This record gives sequence, structure tokens and C-alpha cells, in this order.
Amino acid sequence: MKTFRSDITRALNDLQEGDDKAADVLFPMLYDELRNMAGNYMRYESKGHTLQPTSLVHEAYVKLIGQDDVDWKGRTHFLAVSAQAMRRILVDHARTKRRKKRGGDVKKVNVDDVEFKLLDPEVDDHVIAIDDALIQLEKVDPLQAKIVEMRFFTGMTVQEVADALGYSKRKIEAEWTMIKAWLRKNIRLEEQ
Repeated sequence: MKTFRSDITRALNDLQEGDDKAADVLFPMLYDELRNMAGNYMRYESKGHTLQPTSLVHEAYVKLIGQDDVDWKGRTHFLAVSAQAMRRILVDHARTKRRKKRGGDVKKVNVDDVEFKLLDPEVDDHVIAIDDALIQLEKVDPLQAKIVEMRFFTGMTVQEVADALGYSKRKIEAEWTMIKAWLRKNIRLEEQ
């Protein structure tokens, strides 16, 4: 495993130094993880969504390898930036779709369900509402925003988030409780 991770780091360094072939080496090494991440993102999307996990992976990957100004710090950093890229692609898609059917008032949403199951995956506005709230939350508490992103968009459990961020499960559970209260006040959806 250590050799595999060092191969990824080496490929990221080569990519950063302008080696175009490094992208071809890196993609197969990370594809399964990126595909799983995309699958988690897509489980909240409508069944008729025009993007599929594979196309989401490819679109995000193309955006990422074209970045000249990113100082890749390794596999975890690349995957975290990949998650953000996927989120941006899905939100942009939802915003475009919403513009086509614009209209309605804004209403508050009950966010008591810890897993956000109340947010209907058939409604693009729900993805946009979470994203809008995340942008606000990032300004207030970047850690909490990262937790929401990991829980909602990638479907990670509290334990997985704790492991990924290097915190105890108890700390993430406490943060999650505060996050839910904050979201209860700040998530708004347009009337359907």
C-alpha cells in the first residue's frame, strides 16, 4: 500500500512539473476511488440525471489535471479537491436546470433528519440549497463545511469523516449536532 501511495504522489509531482503523461499514469491508480466518490454523489441525484458516475469522474478529472496552479500534496489532497470539483459540476448542472424552470418563493426546510433523507433527490433545488448553505458555512466554520460535504455529497459515515480528518468520532458527532442546528436555520428551498 505504501508503494502504491508513493506511486500516486510521484505521478502527482510529475503532473505538477508539466509531465502530460503523468495524467495517464495517475488516472488508473485513482479511478476506483473516484468512481466510488462519484457514485456517492450521484445517489442524491434524480434517476433521469444526464450525468452518470463515470462521466462525472471523467469531467472532474479533466478539470483537475488542467490545473497548473495547484500544489498537489498527495493522494488525500487530490481526492479532496476531486470531491469539490464533482460537487461544483453537479451544482452547476442543477443551477442550469433550475434556470430553465425558474419560479416560486423560498421556504424553510426541516433538517431534523440526520442523513438529509428529507431532501428529495429528484429536486435539483435541494442540491443547490445544500451548496448555498455550504458556501455560507465555509465562511463561518471551514471544518463544519468539510464535514457536511463529506457526509452529504460523498455519503461518508461519522467514523469515516473522523478518520479522514484525523479527529475522534466523538468530536465529529458533536460538530454534526451543531451543523444540523445551523442548517435548520439556513437551508431554504424554492416552493415546488
